[in-house]
Amino acid sequence: MTHAAQQPNALQAVIFDWAGTLVDFGSFAPTQVLLDVFAAQGVQVSLDEARVPMGLGKWQHIQALGQLPTVAARWQARFGAPMSSADVDRLYAAFMPLQIERVADYSAPIVGARECLQALRARGLKIGSCSGYPRVVMDALLPHARAAGIDPDVAIATDDLSAGGRPGPWMALENVQRLAVSHVAACVKVDDTVPGILEGHNAGMWTVGLAASGNAMGLNWAQWQALDNTEREQRLALASQPLREAGAHYVIASVAELGAVLADIEQRLARGERP
Repeated sequence: MTHAAQQPNALQAVIFDWAGTLVDFGSFAPTQVLLDVFAAQGVQVSLDEARVPMGLGKWQHIQALGQLPTVAARWQARFGAPMSSADVDRLYAAFMPLQIERVADYSAPIVGARECLQALRARGLKIGSCSGYPRVVMDALLPHARAAGIDPDVAIATDDLSAGGRPGPWMALENVQRLAVSHVAACVKVDDTVPGILEGHNAGMWTVGLAASGNAMGLNWAQWQALDNTEREQRLALASQPLREAGAHYVIASVAELGAVLADIEQRLARGERP
């Protein structure tokens, strides 16, 4: 006798990214430190350039940054050779202590994040998370985030798993395992970067992109609040585009708007739709 696969008719878990999603409006902690590390080598990198590979693990982020044509040209001019793996190792070694030291400075919850997590818990949903941060940075961030009310059930770092990080599905799937979720289609991945949206897709989940609070917008909370409506709409459209192109099922400004999206996904699941 064959058993029909049990289909999910309700959500079980939401899996969040960290910087630019739950904490650190504008995702400044990872980018600002990168500028300083490159500057110490005599190579100037702009904030916009540093944001291009965001969402990858930090070693891969540094490598990808060094391969951007503009940065590669400056590196070549400074050192007379392209950036090598040994150079990436050196930059990463300089990056890590700075990132650990400063991550707490950027650990303030994004407006609406605490309330979002409280609402999920009240509905009985499990709360997972994963990050492009390595474990040593995650461990520096977590106590500050918890003290401020940001306390997911699980937090996976990019170097926790031997298979690797984003855009692969492994961190998201590790959340499924640890949260004991019975079906990937009962999960929603929430992220502000393209690799994070791809991670959710590769794991078979619903995906929600965040266009205002994260890396694509690159503004802090005060700068975001200061925009007039016209400029805000224009910038939102621009920041939403790469997330949509990556296949995000929904794109919203920040986690403060997640409730309505989850209600819509629940209806779609009940109708038999899948990610």
